[in-house]
Amino acid sequence: MMVPVLLFLLLPVAILSLPVRYEPMDCENVYINGSTHSGVYTIFPAGQPAPVQVFCDMDCDEDSDVGGWTVIQRRMDASVNFYRPWEQYKNGFGNVSGEYWLGLENIFHLTRSRKYKLRVDMEDFEGGKVHAQYSSFSIDPESEGYTLHVSGYADGGAGDSLAQHNGQKFSTFNKDQDTAPISCAKKHMGGFWYKRCQSANPNGLYVWGKDPTQVAIGINWQTWRGYDYSLKAITMKIRPLFMVPVV
Repeated sequence: MMVPVLLFLLLPVAILSLPVRYEPMDCENVYINGSTHSGVYTIFPAGQPAPVQVFCDMDCDEDSDVGGWTVIQRRMDASVNFYRPWEQYKNGFGNVSGEYWLGLENIFHLTRSRKYKLRVDMEDFEGGKVHAQYSSFSIDPESEGYTLHVSGYADGGAGDSLAQHNGQKFSTFNKDQDTAPISCAKKHMGGFWYKRCQSANPNGLYVWGKDPTQVAIGINWQTWRGYDYSLKAITMKIRPLFMVPVV
C-alpha cells in the first residue's frame, strides 16, 4: 500500500509543476506579456471563460502613448453591414481583421472591472486624420440597456461629438431605447447610444464623403465634418486608464 500513498503525496507537487495557462483579459495584458505587434489576438474579458477574438492596436501616433488598445469598433471599407438587430449588436459581428463590432456584452465585461479610457480615430476621404479621447468609458449591463458612461474629453482635432450620448441606452432598429418620439436607429440607419437623436453615428451607413442628399445616415462625427459627410474610416478603442508599466 506504500505506492498509492506515495503517489498521493506527490500529486500536489505534480500539479504545481504544470505550466500555467495565461488568459489575457484585454489587449493591455497581451501587450505587457510581450506581444507588441498590432493584429488579431484572443482575450477573455473580465475573466470570462469563453475566448473572444479582437484586434489589438499596439501602435499610437503620440510619442507619449504605447500600445495595448482593444478595438471595440472599426469601419474602413464598407465590407460589413452595420444596420443590424439587437442580438447581433449584443453578441458582436463582422471580421476582426477588418470591419467589426466587438459586442455590447463583451464591452460590458471589459469595462466593469477596471477603469478604461476611449480613443476614437477618424479619417476623411481627403486624407485628414483626427481623434477624440475620453479619460473615462464604461457601459452598464443589458438589464440597464447597456447605458453609456463617457467623460473626460481631450481634443485631438475631432471635437466632442459624444457628449450628448453620455447616459443614453443603446438602440437598434428592433429595440428602441432612445428618448426621441421616433426610432433614431431607423432614422439614422445604425445602432448606437442615441438620444434625440445623434451627433455621432459611427455605425451608420457607409456613404462616400460629402453628400447633401444623405444627411445624418452615414458615418458622422458632427463636430468634425458635419451631418452631410460620411467618414472613410473610424475606430473606437479602449485601454485601461492606469496601464501596468512594461518591465
